[in-house]
Amino acid sequence: MDFNHAYELITDKLVLWTKDFIRIFPNIALAALILVLGIFIAKSLRKIVNKLIRKVIHNETLDNLFSTLIYIFLIGIVIFIALSVLRLDKAVTSILAGAGILGLALAFAFQDIAANFMSGIFISIRKPLYVGDIVKIKDYMGKVEEINLRDTVIRTYQGQMVILPNRDVFQSPIENYSLLGKRRIDLEVGISYGDDLDKVKQVTLDAVMDIDGLSADEEVTMFYTGFGDSSINYVIRMWISTTEQVNFLEVKSQAIMRIKKAYDQNDIMIPFPIRTLDFGIKGGVSLNDTKATE
Repeated sequence: MDFNHAYELITDKLVLWTKDFIRIFPNIALAALILVLGIFIAKSLRKIVNKLIRKVIHNETLDNLFSTLIYIFLIGIVIFIALSVLRLDKAVTSILAGAGILGLALAFAFQDIAANFMSGIFISIRKPLYVGDIVKIKDYMGKVEEINLRDTVIRTYQGQMVILPNRDVFQSPIENYSLLGKRRIDLEVGISYGDDLDKVKQVTLDAVMDIDGLSADEEVTMFYTGFGDSSINYVIRMWISTTEQVNFLEVKSQAIMRIKKAYDQNDIMIPFPIRTLDFGIKGGVSLNDTKATE
């Protein structure tokens, strides 16, 4: 190849590029100005939006998430406008179309993650539970340790850390024992058919009335619930002024001990299961007609 010819080709290309650069330089300057001003405005709007969101949603993680998404959306608009000034909007449109197809494919591939993520957002907005609450979700009961956008962590009373996907938390019934600030103890007991029911009720209520930890705002109540196979059953309901499990179990234990002691002192019997055998039914023989085998 002739060296002079090659030199001319390179020189012509450089001259052409220089002319094109000079021709589009105003567009480049305008695009740069739009980009700088757009980023500044996006940052300012992000701060304003973050303050507004915090007044509605009192969750730092969720506040930062929404403000970041809005910021990214605004930056995308700024970049698209800047590229439009440079007459590259058609290329951007093609890129966005390809990104949309890719995003759709990723949505199908990671639909479980997306479902947990969206459930975490709804949980953060509705607030059915808070960190430190005593809850029962599915078969797990314990204290809430963490609430993330993807999962919720519960420490059970057996000391296990259970990580529940937020989709399961959002779609399952949640028993929250901490919302009221107090808990109720339902203690079921059975007494003998031979005991006086009025006396039993009075003795029982007197036995548990002054247990430490009972709520002063709620009355201790007792109701007979039915005739059992070998006992008349009742339930006694007591409210405690805390939601902690250790206090719940302690008050329940004290109630059992006091009721047992009061029944012993007043000759009230908690019967063992009793089974009556009837030998005189049709097709059988009476007990008197039976012969003992030698």
